[in-house]
Amino acid sequence: MATPLASAAPARRARNLAEYVVNYVTEQIASGALKPGDKLPTESQLMVTLSVSRTVIREAISRLQAGMIIETRHGIGSFVLEPPREKLGIDMVPATTLRDVLSILELRISLETECAGLAAQRARPDDVAHIRTALDAIEATRLNGHDSVEADLQFHISVARATGNRYFVDILSQMGSALIPRNRLDSAGIARAEPDAYLSLVNLEHESILEAISRHDAEGARAAMRMHLSNSRERLRRANEATETNG
Repeated sequence: MATPLASAAPARRARNLAEYVVNYVTEQIASGALKPGDKLPTESQLMVTLSVSRTVIREAISRLQAGMIIETRHGIGSFVLEPPREKLGIDMVPATTLRDVLSILELRISLETECAGLAAQRARPDDVAHIRTALDAIEATRLNGHDSVEADLQFHISVARATGNRYFVDILSQMGSALIPRNRLDSAGIARAEPDAYLSLVNLEHESILEAISRHDAEGARAAMRMHLSNSRERLRRANEATETNG
């Protein structure tokens, strides 16, 4: 559901209308009216709110994307990004082999299991809503035939954000798409599953995590996250063993 913006009262003094829209959106972010993870209103809603054309809105969106202020997910909408922070010194080597992905999953199990437990203890209603939005985006991209890697990553980052501990968010964000093995390897093919069936199974595991967080069940959330990541590791571990045996 799009986040409503306040009415645009100030006179437009900016010579460039796209710049005017960019300034307005960044002011909404600075004031807290739009927070990291929030979805921007649709193009049509922005056109009405700011009384500008669709062309102006699209130019402004492009500028906001270039400035790393928002990201746009195909077929879903535009979302406010976390403000950039100084890196923690993690040099994440991209996963290019099954062994790499298995190593990443071992790291994720230890990190994200506790992350899910803290999220269940601390999540506010808007945190749960953001996780729900991220999970819906995964399903939407799957149904539209698009790559769901970015939406999957946002689901896990939304869980991290619900902990209220920005360092979880920073670490997962810096790991980036290396967290999601489907970005570099055909996990469904490796696991000998139909892609749709594989992604449906993964999303059921995601649903279990969200359900536990929603009912503030810390142990249940830890167990659901551990099961989700352990299942991924086991599917890939078996495939890795088969590859080495046949190779």
